[in-house]
Amino acid sequence: MAIRQERELRMVREAIAMVASGASSRVVVAGISAGDQILDAARRLGLEAGVRVNRLSQQENRGADLAVEPICE
Repeated sequence: MAIRQERELRMVREAIAMVASGASSRVVVAGISAGDQILDAARRLGLEAGVRVNRLSQQENRGADLAVEPICE
């Protein structure tokens, strides 16, 4: 399970980098099975990079969708 969490956190880190660099205005990482477990870490990483990471509403048992957006637009 720890390997899955690290892999999914790496995807979120890449999304954070894309938004923080201006390459994309918004990135959604969909179907994250460890979304709830990595959300706090993802939010901290996002704040350090000047972006916000939010969990989008999702039906149960379908994983989490995390949206990465700039804090200031």
